[in-house]
Order: sequence, then C-alpha cells, then structure tokens
Amino acid sequence: MEMQDRLKLVAAILVLVAGVVGFYLLPADQGVLRALLFVVSIAIAAGVVWLSTPGKQFVLYAQESLVEAKKVVWPTRKEATQMTLMVFVFVLVLSLFMWLVDSSLSWLFYDVLLNRG
Repeated sequence: MEMQDRLKLVAAILVLVAGVVGFYLLPADQGVLRALLFVVSIAIAAGVVWLSTPGKQFVLYAQESLVEAKKVVWPTRKEATQMTLMVFVFVLVLSLFMWLVDSSLSWLFYDVLLNRG
C-alpha cells in the first residue's frame, strides 16, 4: 500500500475519532446535533476511504459480489419443503438411534456389569 493511501486511511480514522469525541463533548440536550455530527463524520470518513486504492478495490469487490449473488439459483418452494422434511426425518432417526445406543450402554454398564439394577 502506498504512503498516500495510508495517509488517507489514517485521516479517515482521525475523522471518525473526531466525530466520536465531538459527540461526547456536545451537551446531551443537543441530541440532534450530536447525531448529525457523528453521521457527518462517518460520511466524510467513508468518502476519504473511498478515494483510496483499498477503498476502490472494496467497492469493486462489492459490485462483483452483487453480480455473483444474482447468479444464484434458489430452490423452489416444493424443493425447499422437501429438503426441510428430509432434515426433520434425519434428525428424528438420528435422535432415536442415539437414544437406543445410550439406553443400551446404560443398561450394559449399570445393570449387567455393575449389578445396580
């Protein structure tokens, strides 16, 4: 990263810190002004970051991510319902199996081996 970009990122951080400090330095009865100051500092910091190389790369990455998200093929309602039912059946069968194994091991150890039954 170039020195120019580092300075931009440091400036953005300083603007954010100044916004937070300004928020707490203003009196509590100036709620709208406090919030406005904070929002403006965020907007200025975002603008400074956007002008840096990492900011431009992030914007490009976000745009490409949106393009890829539009390519996703979502399942139909029928497919989603069938898959959900399959998951429920699998969980039911697995829970019954686990209960059976637990009960069998409990019987084996407590009743057969330790004679506590």
